[in-house]
Amino acid sequence: MRLTTKGRFAVTAMIDLALRESAGPVTLAGISERQKISLSYLEQLFGKLRRRALIASVRGPGGGYCLDKPAAEISVADIIRAVDEPLDATQCRGKGNCQDEQPCMTHELWMNLSQRMYEYLNSVTLAHLAEQQRAKQAETQSVQVLRDERPLAAGAPAITEALSL
Repeated sequence: MRLTTKGRFAVTAMIDLALRESAGPVTLAGISERQKISLSYLEQLFGKLRRRALIASVRGPGGGYCLDKPAAEISVADIIRAVDEPLDATQCRGKGNCQDEQPCMTHELWMNLSQRMYEYLNSVTLAHLAEQQRAKQAETQSVQVLRDERPLAAGAPAITEALSL
C-alpha cells in the first residue's frame, strides 16, 4: 500500500486548517502558499472534504474554510477516505480474487496489514497532529539573547550582561 500525494496533501492541508481556524475562516490561497500545494489541487481536495462534512465553507469577504466538527473528532483515516484514497495493502482490493479468482498465498497477511493501518490511522486525530505541530513550532523558535555591546570606557571593568527574551 502506498499513500499517494492526494492523501498526503489532504492531511497536510487539514492540519494547516486546524492550526489556523481559531482566527476565523482559512483561505485556500493561504494554505496553498504555506504548504506549497497547487490551489487548483486544493480546490479539488476541499470539495471532497466538504462533501464528507469534514469542513465547511464560509462565503463572502473574510470567507474561507473551517472544520465542520471538532478536530478531536476527525481521524486521519476519515481524511484519507474522504479524498477517495484506499487504505488497502492487497492487490485485489480485499476481494480475495488475487490469483485465479482465489485468494493468493499472502492474502491474509496483506488483509491484516490493511486492517492494522486502518486502525492506526483511525486512532490518530487531527487535534493530535495539530498539537504536535504547535509543539514543534514552539521548540524551533529560538531564544534571542541581547548583549550590551557598547564600548567600555577606558579603565572600566568588563561587564557582560545578557538578557534572554
